[in-house]
Amino acid sequence: MKQFALQPDEPSQPQPDLLKGLNPEQQKAVQHSDGPLLIIAGAGSGKTRVLTYRIANLLAKGKAEPNQILALTFTNKAAREMRERIEGLIDERARKLWMGTFHSIFSRILRVECERLGYTQDFSIYDTQDSERMIKTIMQELNIDTKEIKPRNIRFIISEAKNELVGPQQFESKFIQSSMHDIAAQVYRYYITRLKESNAMDFDDLLIKPIELFEQYPEVLEAYQKRFKYIMIDEYQDTNHAQYKVTKMLAAAHHNICVVGDDAQSIYSFRGADISNILNFQQDYPEAIRIPLEQNYRSTKAILKCADSVIKNNDKQLDKTLWTANEEGNTVTVLENFNDRDEANRIASYINQLKLEYGYKYSDIALLYRTNAQSRVFEDALRRKGIAYQIVGGISFYQRKEIKDVVAYLKLLINPADEESLMRVINEPARGIGDKSLSQIREYARQNNLSVWETMQQIGETGIYKPAQKRVVQFVEMMGGFTQRLGTEPLIDTVKTLLETTGYVKQFVDENTHESLTRRENVMELLNVITQFEEATKNADLSRFLQDISLITDLDAHEENPQSVTLMTVHAAKGLEFPVVFVTGLEEELFPMGGRNGEEADIEEERRLFYVAATRAEERLFFSYAKSRYKFGEEKISTRSRFLDEVDPGVVRTETGATIRQKSSGRSDFGSSGFGGTTIDYDWKKPASGTSRSSTTEIHYDNEDLSLLRTGAKVVHPKFGPGKVINLESRGEDSNVVIFFQNQGQKKLKLKHAKLKIIG
Repeated sequence: MKQFALQPDEPSQPQPDLLKGLNPEQQKAVQHSDGPLLIIAGAGSGKTRVLTYRIANLLAKGKAEPNQILALTFTNKAAREMRERIEGLIDERARKLWMGTFHSIFSRILRVECERLGYTQDFSIYDTQDSERMIKTIMQELNIDTKEIKPRNIRFIISEAKNELVGPQQFESKFIQSSMHDIAAQVYRYYITRLKESNAMDFDDLLIKPIELFEQYPEVLEAYQKRFKYIMIDEYQDTNHAQYKVTKMLAAAHHNICVVGDDAQSIYSFRGADISNILNFQQDYPEAIRIPLEQNYRSTKAILKCADSVIKNNDKQLDKTLWTANEEGNTVTVLENFNDRDEANRIASYINQLKLEYGYKYSDIALLYRTNAQSRVFEDALRRKGIAYQIVGGISFYQRKEIKDVVAYLKLLINPADEESLMRVINEPARGIGDKSLSQIREYARQNNLSVWETMQQIGETGIYKPAQKRVVQFVEMMGGFTQRLGTEPLIDTVKTLLETTGYVKQFVDENTHESLTRRENVMELLNVITQFEEATKNADLSRFLQDISLITDLDAHEENPQSVTLMTVHAAKGLEFPVVFVTGLEEELFPMGGRNGEEADIEEERRLFYVAATRAEERLFFSYAKSRYKFGEEKISTRSRFLDEVDPGVVRTETGATIRQKSSGRSDFGSSGFGGTTIDYDWKKPASGTSRSSTTEIHYDNEDLSLLRTGAKVVHPKFGPGKVINLESRGEDSNVVIFFQNQGQKKLKLKHAKLKIIG
């Protein structure tokens, strides 16, 4: 693309090439220069292009030098990509732009100005772990039990207060609501003092210290207001109160502030994002020009209409309607599944069908879910089908710390000589067995040619600190007791009691943060794995389970750039796009997520999350839900998500291609077979050689003849008609059979009462 050289005293006019290929609304946003501007950038509307072209246009017109433009993003990757694009449009002057994340830009300012606040220029920046360690030390000095009150929880409360610009005094007088907040108030006072004494700032300080600087030194604020003639903020709907205030201060003199965002994609309130920042922008700047970018370049008309019909149900939103010149495209397909395992298996089959019949690559397909815990069942199904996958925004289910911790406990029950597992859990959760004591135990074991476990069984000989000896004895006795229980009760009962006795799950509940509750959900999902293992495995025992798990966790065959299906949460998918998207787990209390700790669920944010999920799709979109789902080791009935009922029925079809049939209850009746009006082969296992029958064979229900019925067999039911066997759950006289009926969907029947005929 043509580059532009500016004459120093003669600013050039906008160059035609900078507007070429932009739609009218994009051109307006690019050509705008002075005064406040609100760009409402709908999903897939080309906001990054508009931002980069707008900056290039300011430079091309001579409105500002590169170092007079401040562009704030939320990721370093976004800043890097924008800078590279601008350099391609203009020249290397783009390298002098003040462009980066909030934290990187304001730490740069603080390095210059920090002496005014009592810091030296070489101040340290503490990350979350640094902060937690300091808070833990302070709590210990205040004689606060760090086992009962977690430092992480206190750090979270302090961070929340700092981002709301609430100092220690204000916190004490207005925000003490419980004993936890009382403790946080005590720690907060010492924490900010200790940071200062350490010549350190935490990540929150990088946002609030500039505000203190500008309030205390108006001449410094004025200098930066003059420097930054133009301010641009990407993803404005994700800003918190501190980010809002510091940028408002900088823009107060000239009001040349341009914010880009989409209120319909505000999904990070749990991180402090405040949607009112973008909703109230025109109240802050009454003279602001508002430009909506409504033309979507990503999705088909059907997908856009689907997403738009749902988000219109929100009350808190800016008015806009996305449209596209793209083709109408396929209608959105809704998949009704018997349970979560069926959901995973059928989606895996759909993925292969999309690849074989329509030419999609695995990398064209994304599978989205509300919580990380849902990934496990999909991982299992994809492995069985031989489908390569990668997890984005998280690690494999079985590699997550909390899962490895629980598995380590289980390994110790059958192999106490496993030193790695022992050292992993001996203080998880904390039991007061310190590093010094563990070091002494290990040293004694080496000197006496014993395992660490054997040494712990004779702990009195080691000479370690007496209280630590007592705790080691308690641990050894506890684990020995659980070992004796193996085989005397269902494995799931043993594991549940183990988790309760150790307090492993309780620590997540007590911590009560978004992260800790997610970890708890992952542990609950592991209980589902164990339950399903016992149901599906004859003579199931712990040794077999651990063997199966060890095979699943062997992930050393991944290619560097694999052609893989992408698995991720909807939060992680924001900003991405795929030709084919499956949005899964669309059930009440899951998506939308139910309220927690007595609080009402934020349905409007959950609806925005649904909107984000739907608008990731370019060509094909699938919604999926299960009629039952394993929760806490038990199978529970699920209710389909309310969002499915809000979708425009004109763009949604069942798997048979039928329209939605509304019931009097308001719920829609979805079918359960076919693919875009055609029949799909779910690749179920075929009957073993010699068992297929061309003639009809009636089944009798004794144990000997039960072997005639196999997964994959074609059957006829006197009421439900023809179908195919999906699964057999053998429990003697109480055996169940799961059948996918052509006209009735999936049914789970008691085999002894089902009057089936095998037809193939």
